[in-house]
Amino acid sequence: MAKSIMVLGTMSNVGKSLLVAGLCRIFMQDGYRVAPFKSQNMALNSYITSKGLEMGRAQVMQAEAAGREADVRMNPILLKPTSDKGSQVIVNGEVIGNMTAAEYYRNKQKLVPEIEKAYSELAAENDIIVLEGAGSPAEINLKENDIVNMFMAKLAKAPVLLAGDIDRGGVFASIYGTIKLLPEDERRLIKGTIINKFRGDVSILEPGLKMLEELVSKPVVGVVPFMHLDVDDEDSLSDRFSGGKKPKLIDIAAIHLPRISNFTDFNALEFIEDASVRYVASVKELKNPDLVILPGTKNTMGDLKWLRECGLEAEILKYAAAGKPLIGICGGYQMLCKKLCDPCRVEEGGEMMGLGLIDADTVFEEQKVRTRVKGSFLKMEGVFKDLSCVQFEGYEIHMGRTQGTSNSLSQLTDMQGVTKPDGMANGNVFGSYVHGIFDSDGVLKAIAQALLKEKGLDGGNIRLPAFDINTYKQKQYDILADTMRKSLDMELVYKILEEGI
Repeated sequence: MAKSIMVLGTMSNVGKSLLVAGLCRIFMQDGYRVAPFKSQNMALNSYITSKGLEMGRAQVMQAEAAGREADVRMNPILLKPTSDKGSQVIVNGEVIGNMTAAEYYRNKQKLVPEIEKAYSELAAENDIIVLEGAGSPAEINLKENDIVNMFMAKLAKAPVLLAGDIDRGGVFASIYGTIKLLPEDERRLIKGTIINKFRGDVSILEPGLKMLEELVSKPVVGVVPFMHLDVDDEDSLSDRFSGGKKPKLIDIAAIHLPRISNFTDFNALEFIEDASVRYVASVKELKNPDLVILPGTKNTMGDLKWLRECGLEAEILKYAAAGKPLIGICGGYQMLCKKLCDPCRVEEGGEMMGLGLIDADTVFEEQKVRTRVKGSFLKMEGVFKDLSCVQFEGYEIHMGRTQGTSNSLSQLTDMQGVTKPDGMANGNVFGSYVHGIFDSDGVLKAIAQALLKEKGLDGGNIRLPAFDINTYKQKQYDILADTMRKSLDMELVYKILEEGI
């Protein structure tokens, strides 16, 4: 049975996911078989495994750091918010339905056996399990129904490292307050603290570190610097969404929809030399980009309404009418249609007009499509003609069927070997259901060529760095592990791991 250790945070976005990934990488480098685990994740960035099951992207990233294939047992419960008050609930990779927050809290204790089963199976197959909490363990109004923080620490008999984010300020107060709000039996589970995202000279912190250790009777395991790493982000708190990014020669604008999902689809575009990817949420921010992308969303109809209300729909229609490149992925593809129909109330029910940029309609269905795919673009015309016959891989994850008379974009082969068309193209506009369609050097090069030619520049000699997404990620995980080894007292971490609770 595996030994375990858990990373909790004083609040959301303190860097728990990255710290867990770093520990997974270190333990893997040291020869252990290790797996990440988060019993319940709330995020719109998800992934389809090789078995066609859906899980949170953060645990996929951690699995990659551990040198493991992503497995839904690492994230048995995934909540994908569909509104401010409700979420789609996914258990063991499959949708069980939509629930309001109140409904979920009334029912989530029934999911505990699924959590226990997933954890016990992983623990039987590994040497070490690195667990991640969610938000803060000291949310006193939610503790009664906790299934992800101290509940999991007790279930897994996992000693806890409590992390605080110094970049936000108030790190000593947040660590002290979190510990003091916990009952004594849970305080004893915390075996050390971590100061995360520090910028500057650690010696300046030392008086505060000593005082913190005296106040909470817990050692500071280390001070981890702010790291500029390029790994898949978990949710909409991503630093990529921060404004003020200056456009480069190739200016790509992705619309920051309120319920944007799987925005990691566009990380690879940043590998195009002299290209920038900006996330924009207003007409003022849009300006005059070389490419506009409509991303995926967990609520296509709701976000389309937002697009209209904020004025971006009108700007996008003018942009497309001028013959400029526009791409929609998943929910963004659905928005490009003439009409969206929701007879089963998968989203908001009823019908609404789409952008009308492709001759097709989308009907939302209760059954979710989940599959990995390989594909090839069909013959393309106009702006995107350089994409013709270019191959790619990715995955589908959507609850809608789109049919119409516009030209098909590509031909796909799914996990069952079934061949089918995907997406539609109409001159300077195309849409696709495939996430990860840009994670290919061939697609990146063709996109770069197309955009440079549109600017009247020579795209024939476009150069991209030698790009393999998996090799690149592995280098990032090694940098993460190296930084954490230098920042943490790993001898103490291993002692905490061995002693347990």
